[in-house]
Amino acid sequence: MNKLTQGVGNLKTFLIEVKVELVKCAWPSRKELFGSSVVVIVSVIILGAYVGLCDVVNMGLLKFIIR
Repeated sequence: MNKLTQGVGNLKTFLIEVKVELVKCAWPSRKELFGSSVVVIVSVIILGAYVGLCDVVNMGLLKFIIR
């Protein structure tokens, strides 16, 4: 039973320390968060389109070479 209470105590200490560290964090405002999210979403869409285009071009070249 001693190890169980020690484990619970360690978990409680860990959670308290996590809470203290989270209070120290600089959290973005709603406007900053929205702006960053838009940048990430647009970047992912552009990168996805680029990778898709490269894939189509490479598949076309491979089909041309194999024939």
